[in-house]
Amino acid sequence: MAIVSPSSSVSNKPLSSLPLIQANNSKSLSLREQTFFGSKGKLGAFEQTHLKLCTDSNISGLKLKASREPPGLTREPPGLTRELKSDKLENPAVTKSDSDLFDEMKQRFLSFKKHKYMKNLEHFENLAKGQAPKFMVIACADSRVCPSNILGFQPGEAFVVRNVANMVPSYESGPSETNAALEFAVNSLKVENILVVGHSCCGGIRALMSMHDDVETSSFIGSWVVVGMNARLRTKAAASNLNFDWQCRHCEKESVNCSLGNLLTYPWIEEKVRNGEVSIHGGYYDFVDCTFEKWTVDYNASNSKEKSGKVAMKNKTLWPWDFP
Repeated sequence: MAIVSPSSSVSNKPLSSLPLIQANNSKSLSLREQTFFGSKGKLGAFEQTHLKLCTDSNISGLKLKASREPPGLTREPPGLTRELKSDKLENPAVTKSDSDLFDEMKQRFLSFKKHKYMKNLEHFENLAKGQAPKFMVIACADSRVCPSNILGFQPGEAFVVRNVANMVPSYESGPSETNAALEFAVNSLKVENILVVGHSCCGGIRALMSMHDDVETSSFIGSWVVVGMNARLRTKAAASNLNFDWQCRHCEKESVNCSLGNLLTYPWIEEKVRNGEVSIHGGYYDFVDCTFEKWTVDYNASNSKEKSGKVAMKNKTLWPWDFP
């Protein structure tokens, strides 16, 4: 049985607080106490909240707790030339009723209808007849990383599926909502690009990195994030000299690459990539300093994938936070 209760402050924007989750199960995910990052912004200000994932000696299962502790990214690892911003600005908490929240939502909808729908009526009438997006986007369910908001996708431009930690299971893993969406996007909508977008301060990745190798889990969170176990193992091998927070940051990107490799395990995706009909891309959104990294799978360098289990990448670019 899951018990959900609010445990973090709510800004005066219509955002729900982060929940406390307890999953009672005889097989619990074994975890160290770790910090999950969260953030809220208001009028240009930046506030950081955090989530702690820990175990209770009396309750078998997981707890997600909110706190206001500073992030653990306290030192810069070798090879990086910039530091994470960890400034913390407090905002007064204002609780709004459900009525107030939905009244604001109604006003946003009416504004959308007036300023976008009615002004682009022909476009929306065409969308009512069908869709032909160029992109399939796989992103995290995290409320701070909406791909349409970040990358400017307009209605009809991207077919989007979001899950915890933006993971793609392998073809052999069996059915899931993610590969069902992939099948529809690739085979029916004929998308030309698949983009997997990871992000900074990902709670799902921190859950993955907190797992012990020899522990079996039957929790929903644990059962899902093990999809990224190869990313965890590669991170432990490559970044064992870094502290836990920097290891999580490394794994956030490594997990994207593992998902890109998993995409090629689907025969109908691999065939279209081989024939040049579909391109596969990775992305990483850092909302701490607002940068976006993008790279593309180099399918022709398949010998690298066969030998190491990794896919080769090309066309790596960084879209900086400062304007040119």
